[in-house]
Amino acid sequence: MSRRDQIRMTDAELKQYLAKAQTITICSINKDGTPHPMPMWFGVEPDGSVVMTTFTKSQKISNIKRDPHVSLLVESGGAVYAQLKGVVIYGKAELVPDTEQVVDILTRVSTKTLDNPDDKTREGIRSAVRGTAPKRTGIRIRPEKIVSWDHSKLGGAY
Repeated sequence: MSRRDQIRMTDAELKQYLAKAQTITICSINKDGTPHPMPMWFGVEPDGSVVMTTFTKSQKISNIKRDPHVSLLVESGGAVYAQLKGVVIYGKAELVPDTEQVVDILTRVSTKTLDNPDDKTREGIRSAVRGTAPKRTGIRIRPEKIVSWDHSKLGGAY
């Protein structure tokens, strides 16, 4: 078995890792071809799509309108090599301008770290985010390729 295969996360490990992560870095492509990396809070939909929102007038939105290709990065454990974990997701970003869908995305992102939020909590969050939603656009990325690593699987052998 290759080292690459040894450190790859299983689907279940990947799902759990993304569920615990608060921030993802989205890399879109600037007009001059340079990468534009930006940290974002995010959520994951049941089908595995990664969602987030940003202000409609942001550089990310301009970049995605021009070229929807993006990459996403979540990483952790950088202080010790044996604890390095991460995932890179490649895909095309879909822009979601509909205000109600933006509210849905903001609610998903805002409830991500809560343990089993009830309907009252969800409705309270929906109400709280509704004011900012008209100024925002949702971003949905359906993964086309995923690369993951978990160096703790190597058992100290590097």
